[in-house]
Amino acid sequence: MKVHDLKPPSGSARPRRRVGRGIAGKGGKTAGRGMKGQGARGGVPPGFEGGQTPLSLRIPKLKGFKNPFRIEYAVVNLDTLEAFGGDEVSPEALREAGLTHKGLVKVLGRGELTRALRVRAHAFSKTAEHAITAAGGSIEVIPPPFGDRRPPARGNALTNR
Repeated sequence: MKVHDLKPPSGSARPRRRVGRGIAGKGGKTAGRGMKGQGARGGVPPGFEGGQTPLSLRIPKLKGFKNPFRIEYAVVNLDTLEAFGGDEVSPEALREAGLTHKGLVKVLGRGELTRALRVRAHAFSKTAEHAITAAGGSIEVIPPPFGDRRPPARGNALTNR
C-alpha cells in the first residue's frame, strides 16, 4: 500500500457541492446567495460592517509609552532578608532559595532588620541602605552586567533569558 492508495471509508467523505451550475438540484440559479442585494453580488470584504465604522478602527491603538530601556528589578524587602538564613545575601543565594527568579535584584526597606547582614545586590533604596547599616551590616552594589551603557532596546536582555 502506498500513499496514493489511501482513501477515506466509503460514505464518510461527501463530494463538495458545485453551486451555480444550472437549475437542477440545490444551488441552481441564485446558488444560495438569495435575491439581489450586496451579498448576491461581488462580495463583502472581511470586517465590513455595512458602512458602520468597523471594529478594527473603533478600538484604541498605541496608548501610552513603553520605555524600551527600562531596567526590571526583582524586588526583595528587609523582612524577607530577616527570614532568610545566613549572614551573606547575594542574588545567587536568593535565586537558590527561590526568592527571586532572574534578572537584577533591588533591596527595598519594608520590614525590620535585627541582625547584621552582608548584602550584595544591584540596587538599594535609601531606607533599606540605612536599615542594613544601622543593624551593623554592610552593603555592596553589584554593577549591572551591561556596564555604564544602556541596556538593549528590544526588551531587557537580562529578564528575557
